[in-house]
Amino acid sequence: MIKFAYLVKRVEGMSFEQFVTYHRDHHAPLFTSIPEARQYVRKYTVSHPVPAPGYPSPDYDGLTEIWFESWADHDAFFASDNYRTLVNPDEARFIDMTSVRTMVTTEKVVI
Repeated sequence: MIKFAYLVKRVEGMSFEQFVTYHRDHHAPLFTSIPEARQYVRKYTVSHPVPAPGYPSPDYDGLTEIWFESWADHDAFFASDNYRTLVNPDEARFIDMTSVRTMVTTEKVVI
């Protein structure tokens, strides 16, 4: 399986709390509402930093992880009309698109 990890920052003028609420309660349900999500995506998570005494403040406001079985599934999902017309335009409403950092990985569970 191929995993995409996206580190993101919120748009200017949006509080961290507003960002988390929008990401979890609006964007994630929108993402999962399109049929292509069920067809091509194997796992989808959104994560946000929590206070961690002794650790530095995080550089990012959120992490989105998306798993695909294959590159063909990845390509089909991101090329779909529903993603391009519904989900993708919504991303710029809460994500500073210039801040996005992506890592493409394969995951090995150790424990």
